Amino acid sequence: MEKKIINPWTWQDGLGFVQAVEVRGGGRLLVCAGQASIDGEGRVSHPGDMGAQARQCLDNIETVLAGVGMSLRHVVRLNHYTTNVDRLIAEGWEAVKERLQEAGCRPASTLLGVTRLAYPDLLIEMEATAVAE
Repeated sequence: MEKKIINPWTWQDGLGFVQAVEVRGGGRLLVCAGQASIDGEGRVSHPGDMGAQARQCLDNIETVLAGVGMSLRHVVRLNHYTTNVDRLIAEGWEAVKERLQEAGCRPASTLLGVTRLAYPDLLIEMEATAVAE
C-alpha cells in the first residue's frame, strides 16, 4: 500500500493535518463511527475537560482500530466535531497533534463547530477513516 500526501500549500503543516491523502493498493478500508469521550460502560468521561475528552476520543479510536489490527498510523481522514472550536484549539489541539505525530499519522482533516453532541456533557467527537493492506 502506498500513501501519498497532497499539500499544495505549507500553512497546514504546523497544525498537524494535510490537505489530502492518496491511497494506492490499500486492501482494507475502515470507516469508524464518531468516537467521543465515552467509557466502556457508555458514560461520558471527563465532563468539562476539553483536553481530556480529546485524548479519550483518540483512545477510543485506537481501541476500534486495534479490533481489526490497525493503529493511528493507518488513519487517512480524521474529522473533529466540537461544541467550542476556540476551547479545542486552546486546550486540546496540541495534545491531539502530538499524539498523531507520534503515531506517524498525517490525516486529511476537518474541524467543525456544532451546537451540541449526543450527550450534553460531550465537548468533542472525532470520526476516522483508516486504510491498510
